[in-house]
Amino acid sequence: MEFTAKQIAAFVQGTIEGDENAVVNSFSKIEQGKAGAISFLSNPKYLHYIYDTESTIVLLNADVVLEKPVKATLIRVKNAYESVARLLQLYDSMKPKKQGIDPLAFIAESAKIGENCYIGAFAYVGENVEIGDNTQIYPHVVIEDRAKIGNECLLYPNVSIYHDCRLGNQVTIHSGSVIGADGFGFAPQAEGYEKIPQIGNVVIEDCVEIGANTCVDRSTMGSTIIHKGVKLDNLVQVAHNCEVGENTVMSAQVGIAGSTKVGQWCMFGGQAGIAGHITVGDKTFLGAQCGLNSGTKGNVQLIGTPAMDPKGFFKSSVIFKKLPDMYKQLDQLQKEIDHLKEQFSNAQSE
Repeated sequence: MEFTAKQIAAFVQGTIEGDENAVVNSFSKIEQGKAGAISFLSNPKYLHYIYDTESTIVLLNADVVLEKPVKATLIRVKNAYESVARLLQLYDSMKPKKQGIDPLAFIAESAKIGENCYIGAFAYVGENVEIGDNTQIYPHVVIEDRAKIGNECLLYPNVSIYHDCRLGNQVTIHSGSVIGADGFGFAPQAEGYEKIPQIGNVVIEDCVEIGANTCVDRSTMGSTIIHKGVKLDNLVQVAHNCEVGENTVMSAQVGIAGSTKVGQWCMFGGQAGIAGHITVGDKTFLGAQCGLNSGTKGNVQLIGTPAMDPKGFFKSSVIFKKLPDMYKQLDQLQKEIDHLKEQFSNAQSE
């Protein structure tokens, strides 16, 4: 599939500098550009690549000033990153989607399957499951009894949806993720730990995307809820009875302990850890490896463990690096004080 610079500029509302009839049929990183590809430039660190890239078309921000001519046709836009994202979405939407039910899939007689669905080989669809229109279920996906899947969902291989869980429309779940496994509930007894049955479920609302090998645990009672527009990266753990607000995003290896409520439009960096039974306010931003053990009111940026204001964290980091030398100085001072005390005591006894 080919597009001209003129067509692309019209789609992204950009301005062309160069050949409006230049044709592309693929995408490429600007540093790995090749003829027939479109690239983008949004990070100033990559500006030097634009002068030598072999890409036919380059998207870049309207305010970028170039020091010398370039070979590529340029399309200037307000935000190059957002524009290339729109183009990638368009490209992805035009790829043919699989349809039909593979004869090697197992589908219970009581299950309800919508129109234009794809169910791959060795997928399992349990009793009274409901699957909406245009949903794609890849091989080895397991959907247990009474689960409900909305329209235009995409479940990649080896996804497991436990019983009674609910997925909205346009939900994407990547390989290996588990939705609705038991929450980590055990009561200590004299003989060991007694399991607390987890009789709730997981509710995932519309337009949620969940990365590979991520786990969202079912609640003890009620629902663990992932609200509309949430994006979870790979290897994220959301524990039982949690609630994640709309449009919140979490990078890889974030862990949220049980019964925590996370607000809207939050951003959690990789390996951030959030304690249980707290409320995290809207627009809370946690840096990578941040450890949050108390709630926030929102509109705050925190880093470090325990979580703190960035200014305080950086000041503490400077001191932390000096701790070995400070310890030596403190130890020397203590020895001098002890020596002075001894001299003072001897003087008094004479």
